[in-house]
Amino acid sequence: MTENPLLERATRFVSALRHCQVLGISVHHASEEGITLVMPYAPQLVGDPQTGVIHGGALTSLMDTACGMATLCVLPEFEVCPTLDLRVDYMHPAEPHKPVYGFAQCYRVTTDVIFTRGFDDSRPAWNRPISAAATRRCWT
Repeated sequence: MTENPLLERATRFVSALRHCQVLGISVHHASEEGITLVMPYAPQLVGDPQTGVIHGGALTSLMDTACGMATLCVLPEFEVCPTLDLRVDYMHPAEPHKPVYGFAQCYRVTTDVIFTRGFDDSRPAWNRPISAAATRRCWT
């Protein structure tokens, strides 16, 4: 038995997702306030070989996954909550050769929709976000 069942459940689910396996995404932290995932820097994720910056598609996958996993932090039981709408606002490129941390939280839960928001950064200090994300997710 772990001290953090939420972290254990999130880790088990993320490790089963094929895109997380390919991108190397893992759970860094999970609590009732939200979830933080980490995607390590890898040459195959680079979108611009001249700068070494991670491709925006990989960052979008990180943030969509983080927002989806944030539902674990608010629902009483596990439930897959598909993305209805995803918005990612990029502020600047990720720092080359550094992992990217993605944090997300649920800020409103209705009878059929969960609203999430998050941001990613090259450091979990969250002082210079790479992008901000928002999703609407379906649940029953």
